[in-house]
Amino acid sequence: MARIRLIEINHFRSIKSLNWSPENGVNCLIGPGDSGKSTILDAIDLCLGARRGLTLSDTDFYGLDVSQPIVISLTLGDLSDRLKNLEYYGDCLRGYHDLLGEVEDEPRQNLETVLTVRLTVTADLEPVWSLYSDRTALFDPPKMLQWKDRTAIAPVRLGHHPNSHLSWTRGSVLNRLSENRTEIGLALVDAAREARVGFGAKAAPQLAATLTKVTEEAHNLGIPVGSSVTALLDAHAVSFGDGAISLHSEAGVPLRNLGTGSTRLLIAGLHRVVAETANIVLIDEVEHGLEPHRINRLLDSLGAKDKTEPLQVFMTTHSPVVLRELNGDQLRIVRSAPDKHDARWVGTTNEIQAAIRIFPEAFLAKTVLVCEGASEIGLIRGIDRFMTASGNPSLQAHGVAYVDAAGGDADRAFIRANVFQRLGYRVAVLQDNDKTPSADIVKKFVDAGGFHLAWRNGRALEDELFASLPAVAILALLTRAQELTEEGLVNSHIVTTSQGKSNLALVLQEGDTGDYSGETRELLGRSSRIRKAGWFKSISKMEAVSHEILCAHWNTTDTDFTESIRRLLRWSYGQA
Repeated sequence: MARIRLIEINHFRSIKSLNWSPENGVNCLIGPGDSGKSTILDAIDLCLGARRGLTLSDTDFYGLDVSQPIVISLTLGDLSDRLKNLEYYGDCLRGYHDLLGEVEDEPRQNLETVLTVRLTVTADLEPVWSLYSDRTALFDPPKMLQWKDRTAIAPVRLGHHPNSHLSWTRGSVLNRLSENRTEIGLALVDAAREARVGFGAKAAPQLAATLTKVTEEAHNLGIPVGSSVTALLDAHAVSFGDGAISLHSEAGVPLRNLGTGSTRLLIAGLHRVVAETANIVLIDEVEHGLEPHRINRLLDSLGAKDKTEPLQVFMTTHSPVVLRELNGDQLRIVRSAPDKHDARWVGTTNEIQAAIRIFPEAFLAKTVLVCEGASEIGLIRGIDRFMTASGNPSLQAHGVAYVDAAGGDADRAFIRANVFQRLGYRVAVLQDNDKTPSADIVKKFVDAGGFHLAWRNGRALEDELFASLPAVAILALLTRAQELTEEGLVNSHIVTTSQGKSNLALVLQEGDTGDYSGETRELLGRSSRIRKAGWFKSISKMEAVSHEILCAHWNTTDTDFTESIRRLLRWSYGQA
C-alpha cells in the first residue's frame, strides 16, 4: 500500500519550508520543544486524512502571514494498481528518483511511479485537496483522489485518547478488519427494534397512571391514539450506528476503560494486522502512558525491529528509552532555521550508535556539554544547583545535557563531541589539562562553533580546586575527603604521593598557620586524584563539593578559575 516518499511543507504554523524524504519504516522525530515535530505529523494528517472539510485559522499560517498560502504536498510511492490506473490518474502520475530524493513530472524507466497529493489553504481558509503535477496544475476543478482511494490511504493517528479505534466507527481499525458489514448493519437495526419494544414492556407498570391520563385526554379531544397510548423508545433516538458497537472484555467491561498505554499497544498491534490496507501510522509522544518495557513491545508491534517494514510510522518522542530501542537510521532530528526546517538523519556509524545507547538524553537536548569525566559533570551540576536555589534559571531549563567522555585519551572528548556537533547541536568540551589533545582536532572543533575549556597550567579539576580555593575551603575539602573514604586513606595517599616527605597531620598543621604553600596545594591536588581511588571521583561526590564548598567560597576563590567557569556558563545559556 502507498507510502510517503517526499514531504514538502510550506508556510504552515512554525514551518516556513521543509523538504524531507522519510524512511520506508519507522521515522522517529526528535529535537527540542517547539522545533516543529508535531507540526509535521499534523501536516501529514491534514493532507492525507479522509476528511471533507477542515477548520483552520490565521494562526495556522507561518508568521500569521495569510498572503502566503499553506501548501502541503505529499508524494506517494508503492502505489496499488488502482492508484496507477491510467484512466483515473494517468495525467497525475509522476516519477520519483530515490537516490536524489527528487520528483520528475513525467514517469519513466528506472523511476518509481508516484502520485503527489496536495493541500492548499489561502486567505479565505477554504482547504483544497488535489493531485498535483505540472500537467494538471491549472485544471479547474482540480484533479482529486476518488473518495474510496482517499480513505484507503488515510493515515491512522494514535493520540492520547484513541478510543475511537475500539469501536466500529468510521475509519477505525476494526472497520478495516471487518468484512461482513451488511450482516452487522442488519443486526444493529434488529437490536434497535428490540430495544424499543423491550423498554415499553418494562416501563409500562411505572408509567401506568401517566399513560391512563394521556389516553383519557386524547379520547376527550378526539385524537386517534387507539385504545391506549404506550411508552416506547423514540425510533429516531434509538438509531444505532456502527459506533454503538465496541470491544468489551469477557467480563463485559469496555476496553476503552483500559489505560492509555494498553489501548495504544493494542491498537498498534491491530494496525499491523491490517497493514496491507492501511500502513501509515502517526503517533505523537509514543511513550505516553507506557512503562519502559511496554514501550519496547509497542515499537515491536510497529515493526521497528523487522527487516521488512510492515508499516510506515511517523512518531515523536522525548523518551531516552525510545531512543535506546531504535537505530540511528530510524531517528531524525528536527532543526529550525529562519527560512527552513530540516529533518536531519542521525546515521549509523559506530560512534553514533554508541552515543545513542549510552547518552540518549543528550540527543533530546539543545546543548551538549561533553565532560572529561564524572568529576566535571558533578562540578557543573553543583554550581547549577546553587544558582537555581538563588533564583537563577537552571541549565537543564535551557536544554543542556551532560555527556561523560570517561577520561582516557585527551582526544576522546572531541570524538564524542563531534558526533553531536555534526548533527547540529551546540557543543562544549570541558576537560583536564594534564594531557594535551591534538591541536588540529581542537581547532576543527572550535572553528565549527564548539566551545572548549581546559583547566590551567596542565592541571586536572582537583588540582584547580586545591590551587584556587581559600585555606578555609581546603580544610573543608580535606574533612570531606576523610568522610568519603576509608579511614587513613587520605593520609596514605599524601604519604605515597610525597614519597614519605609529608602526611595529613603535617598538612593540617600547615593550615593552622593561616594558609597552605603552593607546594602543599599541588601535593593535595595530585594525592586526591589517584586513579580509581580519587577522593571525589564520582558525580555525586563532586556535586556536593561544588555546591557546598566551592560555591560557598566563590567570592574568595581565584578569579581566573571562577571566570573560566563563568565563561562556560554564559556560553551554555547562549549569552556568548
